[in-house]
Amino acid sequence: MKRIIQSAVLALVCIVAFSANAMADNDKPINVSQLPTTAQQMLKKHFSAKKVAQAKMETGLFEKSYDVVFNNGEKVEFDRRGNWTEINCKMSAVPTALVPAKIKQYVKSTYPGTKILQIEKDDSQYEVKLSNRLEVTFNKNFQVTDIDD
Repeated sequence: MKRIIQSAVLALVCIVAFSANAMADNDKPINVSQLPTTAQQMLKKHFSAKKVAQAKMETGLFEKSYDVVFNNGEKVEFDRRGNWTEINCKMSAVPTALVPAKIKQYVKSTYPGTKILQIEKDDSQYEVKLSNRLEVTFNKNFQVTDIDD
């Protein structure tokens, strides 16, 4: 009897895991006008000169996010509310108005002449990639926690 229950529980876990996996990574192409208002305003203000190649909504089991890719390969990712989570400008610089002041100040004083090519943020940190190929990680208090090359 114990083996039957264990087998049933294992089967149930496998079914749930498979279902969750099937529901995750559901990408759907959308129009820029379907992005949250906050995302639309940010794109209009800071990326109006760039042509959008693709916008998509990604839905997972518990999350929703948006990606916008421009014709030149640059990309902006947004959370479900339309707040940016990652800006990847490849070879040009991330618009300075989008970089927190303390990060701009640190980069300017520590690595003069470098550009911030990418910035990513989550609940606990910011990570920036610089034109000198360094990656600098900051905590939420904008203190450097890691530098990678």
